[in-house]
Amino acid sequence: MEHLPHRYPFLLVDRVLELEPGKSVKAIKNVTMNEPFFQGHFPNFPVMPGVLILEALAQAAGVLTFKSINPPPSKNTILFYAGIDNARFKRQVVPGDQLTLVAEITASKRGIWKYSAKAYVGDELACEADLMCAQREV
Repeated sequence: MEHLPHRYPFLLVDRVLELEPGKSVKAIKNVTMNEPFFQGHFPNFPVMPGVLILEALAQAAGVLTFKSINPPPSKNTILFYAGIDNARFKRQVVPGDQLTLVAEITASKRGIWKYSAKAYVGDELACEADLMCAQREV
């Protein structure tokens, strides 16, 4: 929570497992039936919305970014989505799944960060995308 501005119910990273500053991060999101979005998506067949899987990947990438900036950014620094390319969803994510979020920095220049990101359930790829975020002071 020290490295992300998000809070409940929008904090989608439960734990960082591995982090190599300037390179990559591996984190997890435990998907439970208590998630507020399951009330409406879908009441009889709960599925985690794809946009929230992408958001979880971006949050993991955000932790990586903030741990990669030296000196550390101010508390007023936020990363905003600037682009999502090549997003593909390979399997549904349902209550009881544990998402493993993997992001690698592919480029960074003048506060623009690019990542290759993948979300897995076990060994099975659930989602992949190329993400771009912009670092801004607010």
